[in-house]
Amino acid sequence: MENSIFHLTILEAGRRFYDGDCVSLVIPSSDGLYGIMAHHTNFFSALATGIVKFTLPDKTVKKASVANGICKVEDGQVLILTDSAELPEEIDIKRAEREAAEAKEEMLRKKSVNEYHLAEAQLARALNRIRLTRYNSDIKRP
Repeated sequence: MENSIFHLTILEAGRRFYDGDCVSLVIPSSDGLYGIMAHHTNFFSALATGIVKFTLPDKTVKKASVANGICKVEDGQVLILTDSAELPEEIDIKRAEREAAEAKEEMLRKKSVNEYHLAEAQLARALNRIRLTRYNSDIKRP
């Protein structure tokens, strides 16, 4: 089991989200989902807004909503830098729904291209947070 473990660090702007051992990791990238396990070749990738899923050595599976960032695999260690990372229990679903509605309204106002893209990114983040929260609320907990 020792050989199948690697070190994962997830840094969110303002806090260390996770820093510890990991068995497997799935990240969202612009090309789709990307899986990482121990002894993965070195690489660097853009992180897209989506859900990061990582399995701990005790087989606990953690999922987090992440915003854009980067992922670096180097010498058996993985570093993720992201604008935001949230566990399902940290997400206020009502606030996320409000943010999604506000972002949709901003997109309809047809301001500048930059403002449109900013609203589009805010909408993607809010919908991702809602999706993670709803997915986890369907799971029966002991």
